[in-house]
Amino acid sequence: MIEYHPYDLDIDGETDVNRRHIEQIEEATWGKDEIRFAVISDTQRWYDETEDAVEALNRRGDLDFVVHTGDLSDFGLKLEFEKQRDILNGLNVPYVCLLGNHDCLATGLDVYRKIFGSEDFAFTAGNVRFLCLNTNALEFDNSSAVPNIQYIRDEIDNVPEGVEKTVVAMHAGPFSEQFNNNLAEYFEYYLRQMPGLQFCVYGHGHNLSVDDFFDDGILYYECTCAKKRAYLLFTLNADGYAYEVVDF
Repeated sequence: MIEYHPYDLDIDGETDVNRRHIEQIEEATWGKDEIRFAVISDTQRWYDETEDAVEALNRRGDLDFVVHTGDLSDFGLKLEFEKQRDILNGLNVPYVCLLGNHDCLATGLDVYRKIFGSEDFAFTAGNVRFLCLNTNALEFDNSSAVPNIQYIRDEIDNVPEGVEKTVVAMHAGPFSEQFNNNLAEYFEYYLRQMPGLQFCVYGHGHNLSVDDFFDDGILYYECTCAKKRAYLLFTLNADGYAYEVVDF
């Protein structure tokens, strides 16, 4: 007889995934002039579709890494995170996972932190700084700053040498119900202080969209959920960046 507790924090398998994969990304892209990465999001309960996404991404052979913008789980349960992690470990390239609002349910935040790491993190690929932010303010009930403006300011003050561009990833985009929209203008202001801000990516809405939320020329690209079988593809180089929606 096996008894499973929904709030179990005894993690099976790999932990600290984001840190280890960031080390791989930074080493593999050091000095590269062109960076290509894919964005997937909201894989949640769609395990078969997530497996198909991994297979489709592996067939490309031209990716540097993959960014998952959150909602790996539906109910914040340990087994959900472990299953999604194990599927994503089938990728031929390193990946990082952000925190989604569903990932905050039950003890999901604790599970996420154990398996993946901090909910705010950053890394450098080539000459591009990737700023990955928790924007699930509703789930934190004002118990901490979300989005964490101080974290962004610290990044502004400590830009690594050689960084010329910035890409920002998040789960919930500005003006959604999850985002602390009282901070939206401050959020936009400080993001603009990062070197060469190119664009932002997010998920949460289970749709594909492109918006200039602040009329400042910076586009916000929304990735759909795994159920709808599409991912975003971005290529950054000296000429700017290219964007594509890829069905699988």
